[in-house]
Amino acid sequence: MPSSENSIAEKRHTLAHLLAAAVLERYPHAKPTIGPAVDNGFYYDFDFSGGNGAPGEAELSQLEESMREMLASWNAMTGTEVSEKDARDRFSSNPFKLEIIDGIVAAGDPITLYTAGDFTDLCRGGHSEHPNKDIKPDSFTLDRVAGAYWRGDETKPMLTRIYGLAFDTKDELDAFQAQREEAKKRDHRKLGKELDLFTFSDLVGAGLPLYTPKGTIMRDMLAGFSEELQRSYGFQKVWIPHITKIDLYKKSGHWDKFGDELFLVKSQESSDEFALKPMNCPHHTQIYASKPRSYRDLPLRFMETTTCYRDEKTGELSGLTRVRSLTQDDAHVFCRMDQIEQEFENIMTMIKKMYGTLGLSFKARLSFSDPANPAGYLGERSQWDEAEAILEKIAKKLDIQYFIAQGEAAFYGPKIDVMVTDAIGREWQCATEQLDFVQPMRFELEYTAEDGTKKTPVMIHKALLGTIDRFLGVFIEHTAGNFPTWLAPVQVKVVTVSDKQMEYGQQVLQELLAAGVRAELDTASESMGKKIRNAKTEKVPYVLVIGDKEVEDKTVTVESRDAGKLDPLPVSDFIQKTLAEISTRS
Repeated sequence: MPSSENSIAEKRHTLAHLLAAAVLERYPHAKPTIGPAVDNGFYYDFDFSGGNGAPGEAELSQLEESMREMLASWNAMTGTEVSEKDARDRFSSNPFKLEIIDGIVAAGDPITLYTAGDFTDLCRGGHSEHPNKDIKPDSFTLDRVAGAYWRGDETKPMLTRIYGLAFDTKDELDAFQAQREEAKKRDHRKLGKELDLFTFSDLVGAGLPLYTPKGTIMRDMLAGFSEELQRSYGFQKVWIPHITKIDLYKKSGHWDKFGDELFLVKSQESSDEFALKPMNCPHHTQIYASKPRSYRDLPLRFMETTTCYRDEKTGELSGLTRVRSLTQDDAHVFCRMDQIEQEFENIMTMIKKMYGTLGLSFKARLSFSDPANPAGYLGERSQWDEAEAILEKIAKKLDIQYFIAQGEAAFYGPKIDVMVTDAIGREWQCATEQLDFVQPMRFELEYTAEDGTKKTPVMIHKALLGTIDRFLGVFIEHTAGNFPTWLAPVQVKVVTVSDKQMEYGQQVLQELLAAGVRAELDTASESMGKKIRNAKTEKVPYVLVIGDKEVEDKTVTVESRDAGKLDPLPVSDFIQKTLAEISTRS
């Protein structure tokens, strides 16, 4: 029977202690600092200064062997509460542990030490009670060595962090490592460069991607699909500027929550303070507020594909999946209470259509508030209870596979987050739809009800792709760069056996381009085999091979990336089949 999440976390935490014990055995001068359990394993940070050497990647196998030897004698892990004096005496030579003790004392929490075998550490608990019985010796491995600042603060000492992987069984460990190796092959940063989709420049800045012509085609095609779906459900396109007075975000509440993530803009002419927009919803409220609204006008649906800017920390940036300039297929619905369910059904229908077309399965995360942290959210508790009840009712009505995640809500309302599973089993958050009672009230939005009274509309935030940059990174890895024909930057590559067929090759190319097929003719002075291999490396869906026979018969021989070599056929027939594939996004 699989272990609970708490159980695997306890094993990982215990292994962090075991790692510290093994390090101290081989490097007595080391000063252990902290060692938590993390996703897929654990780590421990050490200060190796003031002594002879520190372990590198080459020494991990030796430390791992020491851990296994020690594990056999770790019959139990027991905790003891001690006085501040006893704790300080025990760790008197370790300034990092003394700093931790300072924090525990300031918080008024008990100080506990945990012991297994001959090793004792300062810790608040959460371990395997019987490590040598609970932890299988082949279920963990040491993974890598990295640098890390103490407390994540660049002004504090640089430490050595040793990472480990740990699972309940060896099979799970092996599966994770195999998945990770496959993920390296699919890394969108690697494929993005190989397929010439995007680049980064130090002169432009970290987290600010630059898209090549091929990458821009993909962005435009994805955004176009999203807008097509939205138009079919009554969304109207709007446009807003990329900067705004910070007063807008102070009124919306974003300034208090995310003020440190804003890029501020100075004006030489005005005393107003401006910022690059980090999100679009406050702007859209002002379009709604620009004229009187009636109950007959609702729902109003505004959509926009636009770029926002957030000052993400450099260490958190990651290719396209975490950027500072993020383009969103953003939209907002302003509606009455009795229209909420239908609007959410419409949005979820669009999401199902989009992700079904793209070959991605998903489940829904109902991201709710944390009742234990009321200060983290705006609005009344009763509003939150009502909004969360509505979202769960909709999820049940639409028969969506879902789970509830408390504490994952936006500060202004709960949401349904689409959690996509990619081809190698990893989960990514992409699309989202959020219910918001708070911002319409903060901006004093209103409409005239049927009885003539003034009422406040409800606001629904929606994105089908989410951040297009992030989605593109996910989709590149999901497909390993083998994009469907409708989305591929180059859909057809024309290859001639020799220069003798080049004239007919040019004719075929022009017919493809005239029909709207994205095609290229390989004019390089290379063998036909090399040209075909190049096209396959570029992951082009179709290669049209032209030799003397094809010129004579006015045909092309088709090599499909996904179906292999096909029978020769007239160019017009190939174009017809390809256009049908493109138009249906099949």
